[in-house]
Amino acid sequence: MASIRRIIFPVIRVTLYGMFGALLVLLVGFIFYLDGRPDLEVWHTVELDEEFNTGSPVESFADYLALEERLFAQLDAQVYAHTGAAREHEINRYRRGGLADPKRWAPDWNRSYLFEAQRPRAKVLLLHGLSDSPYSLRHMAQRLHSAGATVLGLRIPGHGTAPSGLVKVRWQDMAAAVQLAVQHLASISPPQPIYIVGYSNGAALGVYHVLATLDDPSAPRVAGLILLSPEIGVTPVAGLAVWQARIGHLLGMDKLAWNEILPEYEPFKYASFAVNAGDISHRITGEIQREITRLQAGGKLVTLPPILAFSSVIDATVRAPALVSNLFNRIPAGGHELVLFDINRQAEVEQILSWSPDGILNALQQSPQDTFTLALVTNENDRSSNVVVRRWRQEKRELGEEPLDLAWPAGVYSLSHVALPFAPDDPLYGGYPSEPSPGIQLGNIYIRGERGALGFSEAYLVRLRWNPFYPYLEERAVAFVGLE
Repeated sequence: MASIRRIIFPVIRVTLYGMFGALLVLLVGFIFYLDGRPDLEVWHTVELDEEFNTGSPVESFADYLALEERLFAQLDAQVYAHTGAAREHEINRYRRGGLADPKRWAPDWNRSYLFEAQRPRAKVLLLHGLSDSPYSLRHMAQRLHSAGATVLGLRIPGHGTAPSGLVKVRWQDMAAAVQLAVQHLASISPPQPIYIVGYSNGAALGVYHVLATLDDPSAPRVAGLILLSPEIGVTPVAGLAVWQARIGHLLGMDKLAWNEILPEYEPFKYASFAVNAGDISHRITGEIQREITRLQAGGKLVTLPPILAFSSVIDATVRAPALVSNLFNRIPAGGHELVLFDINRQAEVEQILSWSPDGILNALQQSPQDTFTLALVTNENDRSSNVVVRRWRQEKRELGEEPLDLAWPAGVYSLSHVALPFAPDDPLYGGYPSEPSPGIQLGNIYIRGERGALGFSEAYLVRLRWNPFYPYLEERAVAFVGLE
């Protein structure tokens, strides 16, 4: 036995040392790979201290807007004043006069906006996604306002200015801004139901706000939630993202604070993505699960307002099955509905898809029988590009079908995470713009050439940026808010 130990223990020790050495080499190589990316620009490094946070001396939404005004003045002084004017046809958000200059659009949709109705029948708060801006929900804002709602589109802290805004912002800062906006809507006369429309991370913030205030009698009541591509679950790797930034800070390598360092070619969305933003996603989705558990234990989840959620079955940004397993399967009945956009079955791409529906199908199979309605927007049959919506009313297990007078466009095999809130005629992201864009048009870019030559991933050219079924989504939202 002793002789066996003398043989085995050195072998185990050498093996462990070898594995540790290999991991160390890989880690060092990965760090130097990340540090070898393009140099950071002023919009990656600028620190705008006029941004709202939980310590800001802000007591009202008017104060929030005043602080926002100073923030954009600071952006002008510390970024635009140093970048100079754009050359003709230059695509750079941070050069005035270029095709991606937000000033080409009126108003500048990077800022918060408030559309007040003369005789409001509802009040709606719109919350955009990570790296995004209030532009992403402007179609919804204009439609709800025209139908009789007072609408507040909130610029969430860290957004609308420079990508560096997402390096240090915390999810608590975002949640505090949401609370301030809800309180402002509640203060507007006359009293009317308040709804929240959230897209991606904005959906997570909306869900968290409702859960965190559900048992607080002093908090304004939210009558319902509309969620688009909601961020309810993210990859577990997101929980490790913060360590990349910490290692970079320790080593003095600022580039490690970034997952992506890209040209800034979009006027209302950051292309570069800070590691901290991924950490925010991980933390807010974890907080949602803790709040659900807390409310379940206290028997207070039954007062959760109705939820209407929309998601593509294929989503490369968030985990679509988590929307079912981490939200709909955990909440009691209460008028909730989940609308899923299927793949285009006529495209016949199933054989070459790396994506599988198993995850979301398994989550649906585990769903309680009477807690929510499921709707599927899908081809009417395998020979047609026209779509129908098939609805399963969980309490009776009845199947209904409704034609939508909508169809899959040629060459489109699925929706995407970023497509849902944009109408087909959007001048920036639409596939069929109703009017010329005042600057760049990103919805139907089609260029061919050699791979690896562009300053951004070729995957951007594949990803759908607009929703061919947006009219259905919008009308469902209008009806949900009670504005039919």
